[in-house]
Parts: sequence; C-alpha cells; structure tokens
Amino acid sequence: QVHVAESGGGLVQAGDSLRLTCGAHGHTFMLYDMAWYRQASGKVREFVASISGDGTGTHYEDSVKGRFTISRDNAKNTVYLQMNNLKPEDTAIYSCNAVGGPGSFWGQGTQVIVSS
Repeated sequence: QVHVAESGGGLVQAGDSLRLTCGAHGHTFMLYDMAWYRQASGKVREFVASISGDGTGTHYEDSVKGRFTISRDNAKNTVYLQMNNLKPEDTAIYSCNAVGGPGSFWGQGTQVIVSS
C-alpha cells in the first residue's frame, strides 16, 4: 500500500502561481511513475501532467504546456506541480496518482481556485 497526500492548493487570482506538492510513502518511491490529474466541478477527471520514476520523462496536457512544470525529488518521496500564469479554467481539485508494480494509488486532492 502506498499513501499519497497532496498539499499547496488555494485561492489565487488569474496570472498568479502556485506550487502543489505530493508526498508518497509506503514503497520505493522511484519505482512509481507519478501524475497529476484534476477534476473541475461537473466535469470528468482529466490528466494534467506525468513524470517517470527517474524523472527523465514528462508529459503534459496541451492546455498546461508552457505554464505547468512537473518535477520530483526521489530523496524526499515528493513530486511537485509548479503552476504559473494560472487561469480561471484551471480551477479544479488536483489529485496525485502513483502508478507502479503494486497498483495505482490516489491522494484525497487539493483544491485550486483561480479568480478572474
């Protein structure tokens, strides 16, 4: 079992930045690919960004390319999502996902609200 927990959400204005943090504990962290997803009110959950276990491979959803950066620190069992130039349409609950041999594990999510 892997315990995943997110933090760093909040209420910001359009154009501001936030950094989300996700800690994962319970197994060898670098064996897990990590990803961020988000779910806006009334919408399905969507992929935002992912990073490979060794940090060399990243992928982004088109609407966040150039604004969001995913990174990880395997020594701290932590993955980050740096979000710059936030837009109202980025408002959502952001969840962290750890995917590895034992399975897929999710955190509870952290709320991001971007006001116009």
